[in-house]
Amino acid sequence: MIDSHCHLDSIADPGEALTELGLTGVVCIGASPEHARNAVALAEQYEQVWATVGLHPTDASEHDTPEARAELERLALQPRVVGVGESGLDDYWAQDARQAQQAAFEWQLSLAARLGKPLVIHTRDRQGQESAHLGVIETLKRWPDVTVILHCFSGHRGLLEAGLERGDYFGFAGNVTYKTAAEIQAAAREVPLDRLLVETDAPFLTPVPRRGKPNRPGYVRHTLEFVAALRGISAAELEQITDENARRVYRL
Repeated sequence: MIDSHCHLDSIADPGEALTELGLTGVVCIGASPEHARNAVALAEQYEQVWATVGLHPTDASEHDTPEARAELERLALQPRVVGVGESGLDDYWAQDARQAQQAAFEWQLSLAARLGKPLVIHTRDRQGQESAHLGVIETLKRWPDVTVILHCFSGHRGLLEAGLERGDYFGFAGNVTYKTAAEIQAAAREVPLDRLLVETDAPFLTPVPRRGKPNRPGYVRHTLEFVAALRGISAAELEQITDENARRVYRL
């Protein structure tokens, strides 16, 4: 099965990780110039790895430079690069950096549009707030033709409705398995099957029953089994569907 979003270069033994739990492919996210270089190198080394290149919103203030943009644009042309990002807005860690985040977000939307590749979007707010989510909704209105993957989907109702109207893809990570994740679980039930992806975000957001340990790409199977139970279908059926969705959106 395919892990549609992980940080493989942050795992100590990426080659071994690729052999675990029936994993057949991963998309390694390069969310900074350094990580983008690493992601491309891993994709060139392992045939079951593909890469994205981009600039994470929490790094935009420090790393969004003309030199970084030039390097990322060059890397984005590599044949194993299948997407842009992760980009987006984050008001959890960096509430005072919206201008830099917005500029980097718009640039990556433009890059995705020019290349005809999907943009992976990160959206995070502090509890009880929704400024980042509302900002993503408003920004995407200006880019109706860019294919978008709403990574680690939070369950935010407004972004769910906007994404469904746009025909976006929704990535569900290990946090969908947590007891406190009622909104995420509700969204996982509602998203059309042909727009649903599963991911790990490894080494982060380890799913139950492995929670408390560093996440691994193969643990995407636990997330898939949980979502399949939510949907009332077999894990084998959902695996076939989500793998097909990942191949379609990333053109694997």
